[in-house]
Amino acid sequence: MFTIQRPERKGVCLMSRKNWKHTFALLGSLAGKHTDVLVSLVLLSVLQAVRPFIAMILTGTLVDAVHEGASMETLFGYAAAGVGGICLMAAAEGVFIMFFNRKLEYMQEIQGLPLNRKSMAMDYEYLEDVEVHGKRQRIEKFGGWSLLATMLSILNKLIVATVTVIMAVCVVLPMFVRSNHGVSQGFLGSWLMSVLFLAVILLLVWLEFRAGGYFNGKAAEARKQISGYEARSKYYLDILSGHEKQKDLRVCKQQRLYQKEFGDIAFHMKKGVDKMAHFYVLDMFTQQSVSALTGFLVYVFAGTLACVGIISIGNVVTYAASILKFTDAVGRMAILLNRLKGYAVFAGDYVEYMNLPQRKHEGAIPVEKRRDGKFSVEFDHVSFRYPGSETYVLKDLNLKFEIGEKMAIVGKNGSGKTTFIKLLCRLYDVTEGCIKVNGIDIRKYDYAEYCDLFAVVFQDFQVFSFPLGENVASGSDVDVKRAEEALERAGLGDRYRRLPEGLRTSIGKEFEENGVTFSGGEKQKTAIARAIYKDAPFVIMDEPTAALDPESECEVYAGFDKMVGNKTSIYISHRLASCRFCQDILVFDQGKVIQRGSHEELEHQTGLYRELWEAQAQYYA
Repeated sequence: MFTIQRPERKGVCLMSRKNWKHTFALLGSLAGKHTDVLVSLVLLSVLQAVRPFIAMILTGTLVDAVHEGASMETLFGYAAAGVGGICLMAAAEGVFIMFFNRKLEYMQEIQGLPLNRKSMAMDYEYLEDVEVHGKRQRIEKFGGWSLLATMLSILNKLIVATVTVIMAVCVVLPMFVRSNHGVSQGFLGSWLMSVLFLAVILLLVWLEFRAGGYFNGKAAEARKQISGYEARSKYYLDILSGHEKQKDLRVCKQQRLYQKEFGDIAFHMKKGVDKMAHFYVLDMFTQQSVSALTGFLVYVFAGTLACVGIISIGNVVTYAASILKFTDAVGRMAILLNRLKGYAVFAGDYVEYMNLPQRKHEGAIPVEKRRDGKFSVEFDHVSFRYPGSETYVLKDLNLKFEIGEKMAIVGKNGSGKTTFIKLLCRLYDVTEGCIKVNGIDIRKYDYAEYCDLFAVVFQDFQVFSFPLGENVASGSDVDVKRAEEALERAGLGDRYRRLPEGLRTSIGKEFEENGVTFSGGEKQKTAIARAIYKDAPFVIMDEPTAALDPESECEVYAGFDKMVGNKTSIYISHRLASCRFCQDILVFDQGKVIQRGSHEELEHQTGLYRELWEAQAQYYA
């Protein structure tokens, strides 16, 4: 019913308390929503474990009945009762399997929903955290609910193995404590003989574990060696996935370099795969050899007991099969515990990812609803460094601005411009100091309400393969008149009027054949229209004309006042000529505001702004 990749097995290893906690937490997430799945799993597992024993006991009983000369009616009655019971149990298994698999299929279909909800709700700083990003990648590789389905499969097999061991002990134990026919047992029927036999069987099982652990350990080492090459191989294969990535490859004649690098990777990966296959073959040979030897010894032992009259002929079948079931179940339990241990690491990633705290949502003060839109912003001794870094990006920043101001932020790369915007929008919280809106620390505000204050066009903006109206409105409920006005003010009015389905026209052809492909500049104007549509008190534009042609860029500059109206606007740009329409220009350098004023004021001051202006102006002379 399940298909699971064969894991690396290193003998019997118990999971740490932390791994057990994560595993139970993941299973608990299922129990809270799908208790019926767990109940059906337990019942299914019990049926799968018990049914083979009924068949074994029935076979032994029939053999004894035939040997003792039972009538056809008796034999038929035994057979009918046994077969009928087995068929009923098989039918019940089928029902449980159908129900269980349908539920698992449903859970795997929606496996991305919990993760995506968490990703959209978590603090932004986690999205740029390398460790958190690694967790997410590992989760996506093994799947959220898919991982749960895999662990349920392991749990199913563990329950089957456990019940099998219990059933085997119950069936075989009488053979070691009594004689079926009252025959003097002697040494063959003594407890010492039983102990010696069990010791030999357990020794064989232990040897299988040790050999399996060694061979799988060597295979794991080989697997680890090639894992690094897999990422590089994926990188080179991605180059071939699209024609755009091959322009340099062809024009600069880099094929030889590409072929050499990819050939080296393929060579090392082949060596690693060959080594893995070698050790897996040795492991399989060991397993099969030990299994065959165990079966031989069991049948010799049981057959000898039958020959001297200690057990019946039918019991040979029942006991031998039960002992083999026992040894097989013990071996499987060890393997399954190792599987569970391996997947528990990924369960830990999943649980830790889903339990990441959402500190941004701790504030509860509602944002003041002002009809006049009057908001003041103050950076009060603000310093900031990114998590895990000792270097301050912003240091002791103090500034204040009021509603209606048009502010430009300029400076060299890495001066702190974009970080300033991230802090203002609360994508990150300050390391030291505080940011105040209307005199209140922004961390105390309700996070969702605070975000409503800002309409932002980021440099790396996103336009989705949705209808144009939904892209502008950021939702399916589109105010047509408002959306059309936003598109017009963003300079996309003419393009919009030519679209075949207006606001219902899909941007891109990923999902709609009749979709329209927008240029980079048109997508940027769409992002600007989105900011206008939101109608927030603060408008922030980070390089909003980077993808525009010079004519469109001039349109944006000329219509900037019309676009932002009386709102507070913050404009980030490397092109100082584009900042001349702003009354207030902040010059950032090494995390500090070193100059502030209008273009006319700063142009005549000795400092960084003048240097940057003159460096750029020479290309426009």
